[in-house]
Amino acid sequence: MSKPQITSEIKPRPRVAAMPEYHPPLGNRDHLRLDFNENTLACSPQVKAVLDNISATDLTRYPERGPVEALVAEHLGLAADQVILTNGVDEAIHVLCQAFLDVDDELLLPVPTYTMYEIYASSTDARLVKVQADADFKFPFEKLLAAITPKTKLIAIANPNSPTGSIATREQILAIANAAPNALVLVDEAYFHFYGETVMDLVGKVPNLIVARTFSKAYGLASLRIGLLAGNAAHLRWIRRVLSPYSVNMIALTCLTAAIRDQSYLDWYVDEVTQARVEFLAGLTRIGLQYWPTEANFVLVNIGGAHKQFVADLLGEGILVRDRSADPGCDGCVRITIGTRDQMRIALDVIERSMTGISMTRI
Repeated sequence: MSKPQITSEIKPRPRVAAMPEYHPPLGNRDHLRLDFNENTLACSPQVKAVLDNISATDLTRYPERGPVEALVAEHLGLAADQVILTNGVDEAIHVLCQAFLDVDDELLLPVPTYTMYEIYASSTDARLVKVQADADFKFPFEKLLAAITPKTKLIAIANPNSPTGSIATREQILAIANAAPNALVLVDEAYFHFYGETVMDLVGKVPNLIVARTFSKAYGLASLRIGLLAGNAAHLRWIRRVLSPYSVNMIALTCLTAAIRDQSYLDWYVDEVTQARVEFLAGLTRIGLQYWPTEANFVLVNIGGAHKQFVADLLGEGILVRDRSADPGCDGCVRITIGTRDQMRIALDVIERSMTGISMTRI
C-alpha cells in the first residue's frame, strides 16, 4: 500500500514570505579575508589564554550576562541598566525591530547601508522608507530630515556606514534626534574604532538615542558573536523582554572580559589598520582607481563593468573581496577590507595586475 502524498504546506506570515533573503558568501575562508571587514590577524593574546583555560565543566553551565554587562557598562562610562549584550549586532537590530516596530510605523533608512536593517525590519508590519545617498555617497542628512514624519518610529544610521565608509557628524545625529523625538535613533558604531568619533557619551542625555557596538571587528571576536546596545534604561527594558536570556554564550562572555581589558592590543591593531589605510588608498590613487573617502577598515572601489572579473582575479590569487554592485547606487563597486600593512601590500600588487589585465582585454 502506497503512502498518501502530502500536498499541503503550512505558510509563514505574509511579511516573512516577502522578506529579502541574505546569503553570505561561503567557502575559501582560509584565503586573505578582505571581504567581511573582520580583524584580519588575530584576537588579543589574552583572549586566546582565556580560551585555552576553559574547562569541560565550564561548558555545563548556563551563561550569566549580567556581571559582564556591568563590566562593559563601566568600560563605556555608563550604568549597568543602560547596556545590553547581544548575540552580535544582528541580534541587537532584530530585537530592536521586534520591540518597537508595529503596524503603520516607519523605519527610516539611508541607503546603501548594512543589509540586515532592511531584513529584520521587513519581518515586522512596519513600512521601510529608504533615503538614497547621492553619487558621492555622503550621508544624506537633508534628505533624511525631510523624510521624517509622525509615523517615523526608528531611524538606523550606520556610522561609519557600510559599504561606503561615509560618516554622519555628531551635529547631524543630534539634529535628527531632535527632529524625531517620537522615534528611536539607532547609531550603529560597528566600525567606531577606525573612526574615533562616537556619540556613546550622549546615551542617557539624548532620550531617543540608542548606540550599537560590535566586538566582531577591531576586537577580532567575530566567531563568538557578541555585540551590544546602549541606551535609555526605559527603552532597553522592552528590548530585554523580547531578548533570550541566554543568547550570548559563556565562552563569548568570558572572552569579552579579557578583550576589553587588553586595551594595548586593541590600540595596536587599530593603529596598524589606520596606517595601512593611508598607504593602501595612496596605492589605489596611483593605480588610477576611483574610491570613496572612508573612515572605516574598508574602502568602496569603483571597478566598473569588470567588477566580476576583478573579484575572480583576486580569488584566483587567494584574496577575498566583496562585490557590492547589487547595493543601491553601487553598480560596478567592490568593497575591500583593510588589514595590516603587509597584507594590503600583497593585495595592492594583485589588484594592480588584475587591473592591467582588465585594461588589456579592453584594447
